[in-house]
Amino acid sequence: MEKNYTFEYFYEDLKNGFQIYFTYLKCRFLIYKMDKNCYKVDLIEAPEKSPMRPTQIITLKRVKELFPFMENLQYKSGLEW
Repeated sequence: MEKNYTFEYFYEDLKNGFQIYFTYLKCRFLIYKMDKNCYKVDLIEAPEKSPMRPTQIITLKRVKELFPFMENLQYKSGLEW
């Protein structure tokens, strides 16, 4: 992740409706905002026997805790050709 991409930029992107893929502990996730202080994290890819839940509802506090450990951030485009 680039050094100049701070949590404030990440938060603004989520607030503006973007869905973001990220890697955390060798698992691939999709995160997006559902409501005020409510974010949904979906497990996309995981190694076999992974203890991660397939779907989680988390708060902004937990998003802040996860952010420093997120890798390979990618925006979901949603565009189909």
